[in-house]
Amino acid sequence: MAGSEPVTAPDQHKPGHRKSGRIGAVLSAVFLMLMGFCGNEQGRVEHIWLFGIALLLLVIVIGDTVLRRNGLRS
Repeated sequence: MAGSEPVTAPDQHKPGHRKSGRIGAVLSAVFLMLMGFCGNEQGRVEHIWLFGIALLLLVIVIGDTVLRRNGLRS
């Protein structure tokens, strides 16, 4: 039967650099926070965006770690 195997892309079979991605996300979040603290903006809108994106990156990294630890993600 031809349709019994799941269809996957070739890049799904290659292992990714998970640790490098986590380190990159955390470093990006740190740099965004530093830009928020050391910037010369007049308003607060830039700070909200910078801190919000940094927080989102950290939530994604923590969520991925928790899901992998619980075995819900490979």
